[in-house]
Order: sequence, then C-alpha cells, then structure tokens
Amino acid sequence: MQIESTPEAETGLAPTPTFDDLPYRRADFGTVGDALDYAAQGLKGFNFHDARADLVRAYPYAELARDARTQALRLIAEGVAPGDRVALIAETGADFAAAFFAAIYAGALPVPLPLPTSFGGREAYVEQIAVQLRSAEPKMVLSSQGLFAMVEQAAEGLCAARDWTSFFAAPAPVVELPQAAAGDIAYLQYSSGSTRFPHGVAVTHEALLANLAGHAHCMEAGDGDRVVSWLPWYHDMGLVGCMLAPLANQISVDYLATEDFARRPLSWLTLISRNAHNTLSYSPTFGYDICARRISPSINVAERFDLSRWRVAGNGADMIRPEVMQAFVDVFAAAGFKASAFLPSYGLAEATLAVSIMPLGEGIVSDLIDERTLAGLSGGRTDSRRPTRYRAIVNCGKAVPGLTIEVRDETGAVLPDRKIGRVFVKGIGVMAGYFRDPEATAAALSADGWLDTGDMGYLAKGSIFIVGRAKDMIIINGKNHWPQDIEWAIEQLPGFKAGDIAAFAITTPSGEEAPAVLVQCRTSDPAERSNLREAIRTKVRAITGMSCVVELVPPRTLPRTSSGKLSRSKARSQYLSGEIQPFDVAA
Repeated sequence: MQIESTPEAETGLAPTPTFDDLPYRRADFGTVGDALDYAAQGLKGFNFHDARADLVRAYPYAELARDARTQALRLIAEGVAPGDRVALIAETGADFAAAFFAAIYAGALPVPLPLPTSFGGREAYVEQIAVQLRSAEPKMVLSSQGLFAMVEQAAEGLCAARDWTSFFAAPAPVVELPQAAAGDIAYLQYSSGSTRFPHGVAVTHEALLANLAGHAHCMEAGDGDRVVSWLPWYHDMGLVGCMLAPLANQISVDYLATEDFARRPLSWLTLISRNAHNTLSYSPTFGYDICARRISPSINVAERFDLSRWRVAGNGADMIRPEVMQAFVDVFAAAGFKASAFLPSYGLAEATLAVSIMPLGEGIVSDLIDERTLAGLSGGRTDSRRPTRYRAIVNCGKAVPGLTIEVRDETGAVLPDRKIGRVFVKGIGVMAGYFRDPEATAAALSADGWLDTGDMGYLAKGSIFIVGRAKDMIIINGKNHWPQDIEWAIEQLPGFKAGDIAAFAITTPSGEEAPAVLVQCRTSDPAERSNLREAIRTKVRAITGMSCVVELVPPRTLPRTSSGKLSRSKARSQYLSGEIQPFDVAA
C-alpha cells in the first residue's frame, strides 16, 4: 500500500498522540468545563488538516483550555454574564473551539451558527443568521474575518459583531470565572434547517455528558481509539458526536473541514488510512455514497487506502440506505474495509445526539416491510395481479443507556412490536426545552418528560426502525406514501443520484391531492426531457401505483439544509410560491 505523504514529513508538524498516560474517564464529569480541564492534563487534542489531508495545526486540549480561559476573561470584560448567549459561526478550527469553551468557562451559552452553503447566495445566508440571532438574542456574535462582512450585516441592530482576530487581541483582565452546575444549560443547538421559525435546543451539562457517556459505552470507546471527522460543527452529529464526545472521553481527533470534504471527499479516507490505530468516524449515507462514486477504474483502491483499522464506521443524521452502504463495501473491501464496521444509529438534537445505536460488529441489518404496512393498510391484498413489494428498513439499534423509546399511535397508546407509529423518547439526555419558546416546548415535550421526535417507526425486540419523518408523509386517499420510496424509485433510472429528487404532496387545479416530484435535469434536449418525464411517471406508477406530477428543474435547484440534507418542505414551498421555476413542458 502506498499512502500519500504524511503531514509530519512535509510540514514538520506532529499530530497529538493517540495514547498518553492520563487515566481514561468515560465522560463522568459534572460539567463540560470539567471535562476539558481533565483532558487538558494529557497530551491528546484536536488536529486540523487541509483539503489534501495534510496537518495544518495540532491543538492539544491543554492549549485549548488555556486559550479558552483567556478568551473567557475577554468575554467577561465585554460584559458577557452567566446565562448570556454568545453566537459563533462554526468554522472547523481552533478559533471556534476556543470561543466555544470560552463561553462555557464564562458561564455563557455558546450558540453555533452555520456556514454559508452553495445554495441561496449572500442574502439568504444573511437572513438565516439574522433569524437565528433574533431567536437567541446573543450578547455578541463572533466569526472569521472572511465571513465578517455578512455576519456584521446580519447582526445589525441585534447584537455586537466581532471577528476572531480583533476579539482575541482585546484586553483580558483577570477576574474569577463562574462555576457552572450540572443542571445549567450548556449550549443552544439550532437545527441545520432553521429558517423562519428556528428552535434553539437547550441542552444541560448533565444531559450532554450522560449522552456522551452512553454513546461512548455503546462504541466501547477508549484508549487506542482516534476519531476522524469532516462533519460540520453547527450540526449535532459534528458538534456533539465528533467534537464534544472525543474531548469528554479524552480521544484525539483529526479534522477535515466540511467544505474541503465536499471538494475532495477521498481525503477523509486518506486521513483514516494514515491512522495506525483504531478509527471511529461517522457520516450520513451521502458521505459514503460520494466516496464510492469518486473511485474511478484508474484508482487502485488497495494501494491508495488502508481501511482495515476503521473500527466504527458510524451511520446517522439521515435515512440509512442499505444499497449505498453495500456499494461502499463493494468498492472499499479491497482496502480492508469490513462491512461489520458499520454502526447504524438514530438520534436528534432534542435528545442531545444519540437515541439508539446498533451493537458493535453487526453492521447493516435490514428488515423487509410490505408496502401495504408502510402505507397504513391492513387486510389481504386487493389486487393479486400486483406483486408484493417491500422496502428495506435499517435496524438502528437499542436505546443508549439512560434513554427509553416508545412507539405510539395517534391516540397516544403505546404500540406493540412491529406496529408503525410515532417515536417518543424519555431520559436524561432529552433537552430541557426550546430556548424561550414555551409553546414549541409544550408541543414537543410532555410534562412527564416524553419527547415527541416527529419521526415514524416501529420497535422489534427492543430495536428501533425509522421509516420517515411524520411531516414528510404524503397521504392520498387515506393511504400513506413515503417520499423516500418515490425518490428511490426515480434514482434507479440512469443518470440520477441521491439528492436529485424531492417528492411531496400538492393540490392539483382540480382540487385533488397528488404527489409531485421535482427532478434535477441535466439534459437540454426537448425530446430527451419528454422521454425522461414519461420514464419517471412510469417508474413511480410501477413502484407506488400512483400517477404523479413531474417537474424537471435545473441542476443545483433543490434546497438543502446547512448540513447538506435535502429539505423537502422548503422545496415544496419554493415550488408553490414560484421561486423554483421548472423547465417548460414544451421545451
């Protein structure tokens, strides 16, 4: 195997070690600040790499703790008091990490905010940040110099705006730092899709550390492990799973910025290949998909990569697609990747992060569900001429320690095994509520602590199987249709991939409900477009038995959340408002 040149050889830098002499503790701390104080006694830390996977900066936890305490003094000098919010544009790097923990040490609530995406442009980003600033009401917002002009515009009339460079150069008079309690709010997590009505998830130190300990327990994390991540720090899986979890469990991390992963996804695998020890690394399905698609016949996978020490290849943050996972195995088995390394999981920010995790070593385990069950129908088949169709639903494992999962029907009654209903969660990792939004909190969180996740699924022998988001369900003539089924059907046609299609329900001019699909089209030939529309209609009808409205749209039209996931609800609203303009049917 020939691994690309190591960062030490080219830059003279050395990453923080995988091992040190500090006794391992599994996130058993009172507060996040306590966790950093302990990790700072060792040699491990964060390591930031460029797009080619070369080390740019090693940032030991000891250095992070020193910087964060100094920045906490600057926050206090700026008038930041315990309980105040400090908004932070979450670029992957030492500046954000120091500012995040500075807010923790100052008793304030750090609020990670997203980076711009390639969709929407400057004004859309400014408005998104402004909406979240209005919700959080921070004392100040901090960003890099490169994004400062947009952030300053968003903050106008709302809060002070500073860039890292000027803020870190400000005086830091020595004062006593406040001491947080386990029950205090640690940070606010905004959904990556937060737009008009953002909800800041308030997470306590106690809930966070309990979830981090449960997550580490399920993965058997500890000495000898190393985390590799490209996930954004404004998303719960990136922030909690790949920043806070390694720190609270004293594990070194190698980071690739999300935008660098988007340009050079195989650098993720290069980082994993360079690790001589066990690797823990997570990704949504689309990350595995992108990597598998980037391997051309000219790439010798066995020579370029060594994935044999990838102990935990986590899957989460979106629906897990077994066929994509199998394609990844097919491509990278030659590099030593084992299918048993896949670790499906289910979680959401309202439960801090992890709700359930599969047992180690079992990989992707799917359950085949009859389409009639998914549609909410019962009884015998009404048309014996139509074959029985199934969808593979991935087992997302059992609840992490400290959490309980129930599946309920529309009346709130708990359902037995293998009955699809709404997923509820209760336990120490559940959020305290939505920040300053008692109405939204009451809608999601019952008085006795049960969280309505908004997801639909079923339990089987204690394991949870997620079938989709309740709000995405398309209900026509009393029958449930899942948009994923329609989208996956179209993706089977040549030339399409995940993310090219958005399915949702609309009301037709005749007043009837019908499914509609927006399909990103790359051909300009009118005849090809006409044939494509008919092929899509035929495919959807064959899979679902429904006729659908097909609209072809230009590439890069469909909206996404800041974490890269397709936003069906936003696609629907933009289509209905005319913001998304399909190609002319006659064109």
